[in-house]
Amino acid sequence: MTYCVALRLDRGLVFMSDTRTNAGVDNISSCRKMFNWSDGESSITLLTAGNLATTQAVVSLINERLKSPGERSPSILGQPSMFVVARMVGDLLKEEIARAGAGQMNADAGTFGATLILGGQVRGSAPRLFLIYPEGNFIEAGDDMPWFQSGETKYGRPILVRAFDPAMSFAAAVKLLMVSYDSTIKANLSVGLPLDLQIYETDSFQPGKTLRIEADDPQYHAISEGWSEALRAAFEQLPDVEL
Repeated sequence: MTYCVALRLDRGLVFMSDTRTNAGVDNISSCRKMFNWSDGESSITLLTAGNLATTQAVVSLINERLKSPGERSPSILGQPSMFVVARMVGDLLKEEIARAGAGQMNADAGTFGATLILGGQVRGSAPRLFLIYPEGNFIEAGDDMPWFQSGETKYGRPILVRAFDPAMSFAAAVKLLMVSYDSTIKANLSVGLPLDLQIYETDSFQPGKTLRIEADDPQYHAISEGWSEALRAAFEQLPDVEL
């Protein structure tokens, strides 16, 4: 399992993903799940959750097409809109899942499944954010749904619902995501540090601040401890229940 989040702010996009791929008492490994491509005319970021072989194959196909783009294998860069890019990536995902499942009569329907979060900007239009399903179809973030999650979403969702504001600064957004991840990591062993962070500022057409948050990151631990203390203090201030 994994946990990926992307926020659509007034000033741009913020992406965060964990790196855990397996979890167990003696079996924990990490793998990057955030990828970016840019060429000065567009900047595209992809977050991957689900079957690791499937997501790595999709990323590899994107990279191969960048090396030798053609009519049958178009590159995601140089496209007229992010909507076109989302359709291309959705088709790649659907085709890879179908290819991996071919001949696997007894495989569960979700064995090779994956969900992708795609965001970025193409020159001439605003930044856009999409959630791509295993079937290849997708939905787009808007004013009513300005952020997407994938993977282990339930523990980190409440703070996003309560505290997200599209007008917030990048620094506030990163703090919000750290709280969301801290809640998830404390509740589920399948999500863990390091975390990958990327900020995209509108009309920059290149990835902005990119950071890996390691297990010993002092800012992350300060937020984690501060959030725990704030929750305990808030709990103590609630009125007692009469029994």
